[in-house]
Amino acid sequence: MGMGIIGQKAGMTRIFDSTGISVPVTAISVSPTQITQIKTLEKDGYKAVQVSYGQKKESKVNKAVLGHYKKAAVSPGKGLMEFRLNDKEMEGLEIGKSIDLSLFKVGEHVDITGTTLGKGFQGGVKRHHFATQDATHGNSLSHRALGATGQCQDPGRVFKGKKMAGQLGNVRNTIQNLVIVKILLDDNTILVKGSIPGHDGSNVIIKPTRKKYTPREILTIEETVVEEAKAAAPSKESKPAENVKAEEGTKE
Repeated sequence: MGMGIIGQKAGMTRIFDSTGISVPVTAISVSPTQITQIKTLEKDGYKAVQVSYGQKKESKVNKAVLGHYKKAAVSPGKGLMEFRLNDKEMEGLEIGKSIDLSLFKVGEHVDITGTTLGKGFQGGVKRHHFATQDATHGNSLSHRALGATGQCQDPGRVFKGKKMAGQLGNVRNTIQNLVIVKILLDDNTILVKGSIPGHDGSNVIIKPTRKKYTPREILTIEETVVEEAKAAAPSKESKPAENVKAEEGTKE
């Protein structure tokens, strides 16, 4: 649940905080996003908001989809996507409204969904992290083979879903609890700590995290150390006056 936006992975880089520590970040370029339809429980059977992302020439869009865009008074986009929302989250949303990066703030945790890199047909060792067989002791041709996959006479077949060689990657994947490090509103770019699925230029979905993390501002290491030092240091003002006099008498 929660409203999100669609962007394109721009690549990875690094930035430095106030203490000079390098932070690896992924840059995501957010394309124009507009609401094209609001689905209701009475009419559609569920509550959701449909948005259009990116821009596309009218000549490249068929008449049926073009009519849908014109009905919402929205310029044609590269595609449509839906976000399931509750009544509270749908407040203030209307058809034609634009959604930008002001939806998020620095320090907030987000979930990012994308399609992983496709790596083609791979063996079981690389695809499922199987252990290899002996490199010696009479093993000549089966160093990276799967081993036995079937059973005896009963049931006498290979079960469906058996981990074997096959296509690796090119699947939908979500990385949870990534922290927003910086938001560049002028460039429509968001910097997220860590890596995200997909190749450069691929579409990704940014949504508020489903985990129970509360949005917070990122503290630098220097600020954290100062705060911990203040909390641990005893305060002279907190000592009773009698104890202070007793200490002074002992020193004399």
